[in-house]
Amino acid sequence: MSDDLIVRRPEGLYCPPGDFHVDPWRPVARAVITHAHADHARRGHGAYLAQADGAGVLRARLGEINLQTLAWGEVLEINGVRVSLHPAGHVLGSAQVRLEHGGQVWVASGDYYASGVDGERNTIGPAFEPLRCHCFITESTFGLPIYRWRPQAEVFAAIDAWWAANAAAGRPSLLLGYSFGKAQRLLAGVDASIGPIVTHASVESVNEAYRAAGVVLPATRSLDELAKADLARALVVAPPAVVGSAWTRRLGDYGDAFASGWMQLRGTRRRYGVDRGFVLSDHADWPGLQRAIAATGASRVIVTHGYEAVMVRWLCQQGLDAGSFETDYGAQDDAAD
Repeated sequence: MSDDLIVRRPEGLYCPPGDFHVDPWRPVARAVITHAHADHARRGHGAYLAQADGAGVLRARLGEINLQTLAWGEVLEINGVRVSLHPAGHVLGSAQVRLEHGGQVWVASGDYYASGVDGERNTIGPAFEPLRCHCFITESTFGLPIYRWRPQAEVFAAIDAWWAANAAAGRPSLLLGYSFGKAQRLLAGVDASIGPIVTHASVESVNEAYRAAGVVLPATRSLDELAKADLARALVVAPPAVVGSAWTRRLGDYGDAFASGWMQLRGTRRRYGVDRGFVLSDHADWPGLQRAIAATGASRVIVTHGYEAVMVRWLCQQGLDAGSFETDYGAQDDAAD
């Protein structure tokens, strides 16, 4: 019988000695949730365990749930398995799940942000914390060598210049980014002195949870609150779903851009039909994945969603015991990055 601390079952990733799942995609009795994106946090579980900072977003998205929370690094023993949650640097409350049992330490990373640029971190939450372990379960959303992030300061300077140019021309700047995580990162990084900032209702509802958790964001307004003259200088932050909607048509003549790691590919920029694409991701790039995996010291690595085959092949070339789990992660719109 395998003594693996996490195995794949039809419901999701399962810890046999602890009798609980991590980010299951089908209803289970007990679920440990890494973060509140829809592909990792689903309705229908009997009980939920998550990091305390993300509780507000989790409840807002899932409704009334039986939720227990842990502070960073706090240990909870479940059927003899020591469970603790540690920063993943992805979105508010995003956690790596550390499991300790029978002399083994396993870490399930969920989604995480790590960059090949020295000193880079997602500035609206604690940075990714490397955890020493025997087995590391890693995402691979951007697990190809083409994905290498530029320094964030350069990206935000380009966004500010684009916004300022539009404002000078008297037209709003529609900046598309996913409502949970990306939108707040954009808000925290832009130069709010350029003009007023408008947010879509789906973004603003998440902003409230970030502010409640102590994250500083600039003042934001709704489209209804802004006079036409002010709208002409505004940055409008909204999810991609608004493209072509009646809400967007209220902006009149506007410039548009999409902030996402997928903007690294020209074909993606053309497909979305936006004026600009800014490469800004809340996931690890190729060198960031390599750094994060190496920092764990794990001799065994299991790759989940993304370019699993490429990452597994590279890991095996480094002399590691590598394999993959097929998962349902990455299948929801707000999980795309």
